[in-house]
Amino acid sequence: MVSDQFLVRFWGVRGSLACGGERYSRYGGNTPCVEMRCGDHVLVFDGGTGLRDLGNRLVEDGVDRIDLFFSHCHYDHIEGLPFFAPFYHSKTTVRLWSGHHLDGVTTKEMLEGYMHAPYFPIAPDMFKARLLYEDFTAGDTLAPHEGLRIDTARLTHCNGSAGYRVTWGGRTACYVTDTEHTPGRHDEAVLALIEGADLVIYDTTFTDNEFACCKGYGHSTWREGTALCELAGAKQLVMFHHNPDHDDDRLAAIEKEAQAARASTIAAREGLCIAL
Repeated sequence: MVSDQFLVRFWGVRGSLACGGERYSRYGGNTPCVEMRCGDHVLVFDGGTGLRDLGNRLVEDGVDRIDLFFSHCHYDHIEGLPFFAPFYHSKTTVRLWSGHHLDGVTTKEMLEGYMHAPYFPIAPDMFKARLLYEDFTAGDTLAPHEGLRIDTARLTHCNGSAGYRVTWGGRTACYVTDTEHTPGRHDEAVLALIEGADLVIYDTTFTDNEFACCKGYGHSTWREGTALCELAGAKQLVMFHHNPDHDDDRLAAIEKEAQAARASTIAAREGLCIAL
């Protein structure tokens, strides 16, 4: 019998660039990677540097079927792929999903375009796992497993990005990163995606002051995130894709300010696990 557990665990929470050192030890410096366990199904969202530690854990746990979803393929969201241990195990099957592309590139072409000389010494044909490539269009509804529904939406980001709403056992978690809002107008696609969600992981790269100077960068703010969750009736906001210029002390101050605006808000940190 399949378990009805729904767990969300954070392996990489930093945006744009990985950060190391004591100043980033509390929240973490790895780039985006979020694991969702829906019963026995293992879903992974994005393949940033946090993917390495997750992959090692999955091998230890004996997991041999994995679904890996990409919000998009900027480097900070794919740079962990060559170091994902399950790729090197012949009894493992990994399905890779992407739907953000605006230029007709396929999921397979995306991976092969990233891993080739002179930028990387090995190609995906070195992997031993069985790889399955799943292409979709942002806005499609996906059904990777029985009882598991994933709605998607087009986000506003340079070169395209896709947001996800995962529904399992009557609970919902949304992964909405690398999106830019328009001041004074809330994104209707995001509002529809997160409506009534139990958990919303949202791009909060900038403060309001920073955002004013970064139009066109493709990122949002915690204040917009709290406003969207209020309007959509979502229960909890998890601030994500932390700015590499925000060290632990700065993030703690931002988190405190966001919690004053909406008490259930928290900042993602590596190792954080939320049971829905």
